[in-house]
Formats: sequence, C-alpha cells, structure tokens
Amino acid sequence: MSLLDEFREDFRMMDKTSVPDGYGGFTRGWKEGASFKAAAVKDNSMEARVGEVEGVTSVYTVSTSRGVHLEYHDVIKRVSDQKIFRVTSDGDDAATPKSASIDMRIVTAEEFSLTS
Repeated sequence: MSLLDEFREDFRMMDKTSVPDGYGGFTRGWKEGASFKAAAVKDNSMEARVGEVEGVTSVYTVSTSRGVHLEYHDVIKRVSDQKIFRVTSDGDDAATPKSASIDMRIVTAEEFSLTS
C-alpha cells in the first residue's frame, strides 16, 4: 500500500433524483451512488483565504486514482464527516500518464449544500 492509498478515504457520488409528488409535479432530491477512494485537501494559500473573506467558497483539491473520472459539477460526499463537494474542474485535465508509477487524477472542488 502506498502513502497515497493511505491518504485516500471513502467518498460517494451523489446522484440527483426526481420523484413524483403525487400532485402532478415532482420533487428533487439526492441519493448516494457509487463509492470510490479520494483525498480532499483545502487550499489554504493566501489567495484562497482572501477569497473566502470576500465571499468565495472554500476551494479543495481532490485526488483520486486515474480510474475515477470526476466531471465538472459532479457532486460527491466524504463519508467520514458527510461534507459535500461540487467538482469545479474536469478530471481529464490533470491525470498522471499511464506509464507513471503514481496513479493519480486531480480536480478542484468547492464546499456545496444539497439544498443549493
């Protein structure tokens, strides 16, 4: 087991659902989907901290294995603390090559509320 594997923890995809409300309409909700391993690290750079003061949401870097393809606006949940994130970049933009010994794909994400 590598240090990267030890750093990663359980996450779940959050899938948006629509269910009939019994009155001819529907309500939206969320349900847990596929499980995967990832690590989410908060950006504590000076620029990020200034942005938070100015109202920008907290920014995270989420790293997974190359086999996990997170896409722009995917919603994910960290199981350990139930924190919800929305992906703000495309996972195909930052991945190690197949020939690399490090198996990693990186996206950025922001804290997110399922009532948004």
